Amino acid sequence: MKKSRSKKYRLPITILLIVAVITGGIVAGSGCSSTQPIEISTHETIIPEGITRIYIGGAVSNPGFYPLKDGDSLEALIQAAGGIADSADLSRLKLYIPQAGEEEPPQKIDLNRAPAWLLEALPGIGEVRAQDIISYRQEEGLFQNINELLKVEGIGEATFDKIKDLVTVDD
Repeated sequence: MKKSRSKKYRLPITILLIVAVITGGIVAGSGCSSTQPIEISTHETIIPEGITRIYIGGAVSNPGFYPLKDGDSLEALIQAAGGIADSADLSRLKLYIPQAGEEEPPQKIDLNRAPAWLLEALPGIGEVRAQDIISYRQEEGLFQNINELLKVEGIGEATFDKIKDLVTVDD
């Protein structure tokens, strides 16, 4: 039996959109200053049987859940989310689909892209240290690996051990 074209592309489009959401999930904000880690969590959404909904986020105007219908194109789904922002990096879309029963891996903070307020959410990283991390990447270039954090003034082994599983370096 031959699959219709829309069904053939449904899974790849869904995968592409989920990746876009995961990688584009960090939204720059202002006025968020805290020395305590910020817990970011989501709640389970019950989806009525027969309706597939996907989350579209990142560099779109109206992030949120949208219905995925047979025949929907990637362009139509992005337009439903208000269109792509000027700051979008379309060369860096990623998609992750978990196995049934698999827990969603925690989203890590990208040292090369995170704004100060997000870095401040890391244990042991306050306002000053967050600015030191940003200054380091501006002066020395992008981090090549997370171990380079040890070169940032004021970050020692103890602090690094607290945050090494919470950060990543994306190229």
